[in-house]
Amino acid sequence: MNESDERPISRRYFFEAVGCGAVVVSMAGGGVWGWQFLSPNVLFEPSSSFRAGRPEDYPLGAVTFNPQQRVFIVREKEGYFYALSAVCSHLGCIANWRQEEGIIACPCHGSKFARTGEVLTGPAPRPLQRLLIALNEGGELVVDKGTAVGEEQILKV
Repeated sequence: MNESDERPISRRYFFEAVGCGAVVVSMAGGGVWGWQFLSPNVLFEPSSSFRAGRPEDYPLGAVTFNPQQRVFIVREKEGYFYALSAVCSHLGCIANWRQEEGIIACPCHGSKFARTGEVLTGPAPRPLQRLLIALNEGGELVVDKGTAVGEEQILKV
């Protein structure tokens, strides 16, 4: 063996190696942070509209609750449709249709709504949100939960 191979590492070389290692680690961390900052942070959400079936699936005068979408689909005796959000306007609980009383009732704080969504008794400050309902090309009902409409908006079939 050579005498030069057995020499101990100098103090200067040790601190240079530690310093260079620290710079490399900090640059790598900065590069990772920069990559995360520049890459898009996308949240994929389901579509706000859904197909609710054919108009003949809903009997005249019925209020039908869709639990997956949290929507009431109402077909009046005259044959027209409208859709109501089942989310209570008070604190966001899911309201229920009470067939025997003919009302929509919130189980959390006792708000009661008419089948048109109007507040009968509080504490709900606003009526249930009325949603856009239309027919697609295939003759199916399509409800858009992302589009609120006024009371005058109905679908005549």
